[in-house]
Amino acid sequence: MAVPTKYQYLVNEPTTVELKEAIKHYGTLEHVGKGSNVNILSWATEVGVKGWYADDDVPWCGLFKGVCAKRSGWLNKPKYDLLSALSWLVWGDKVIKGGEMLGDTLVFSRNGGGHVAYYVGEDKTHLHCLGGNQSNAVTITRIAKDRLVGCRRAQWKIAQPASVRKIYLTADGSPVSTNEA
Repeated sequence: MAVPTKYQYLVNEPTTVELKEAIKHYGTLEHVGKGSNVNILSWATEVGVKGWYADDDVPWCGLFKGVCAKRSGWLNKPKYDLLSALSWLVWGDKVIKGGEMLGDTLVFSRNGGGHVAYYVGEDKTHLHCLGGNQSNAVTITRIAKDRLVGCRRAQWKIAQPASVRKIYLTADGSPVSTNEA
């Protein structure tokens, strides 16, 4: 599935390795009905949580973040912590609210737990987020800024890439998520 026109800038953006990895999976859909998407289950094997994650009916936003972090060389969390969206609040460096930029890890509160996704832009009231398990897929959705509980940024090995910056977008009918599960 192609990234929506509004977000096509992400495809050619000279951005972080981790965000590029996440974009590659845009459109990955969990299996609806019996069974699970074998690709999502393979992520659990890849990051070492297969025993804890056996079905894509289980929230998988943390798993998606974990596999993207691993493939880009940024995975430095205990395996048992990967699946919890709220556990990503201690990954990387803390970013003050309002300082979110392209590729940052966003952690939100939601009914029944948390949600983790990547910052790809913002409008006046919402953050535009690329994440797993958003409408049962890897998608981009808007999430209200007041639901943000924390933002984290990779601990750069050399220097912060120039592409890590604010991206201002318009709301113009983009979907809004109120409970990612």
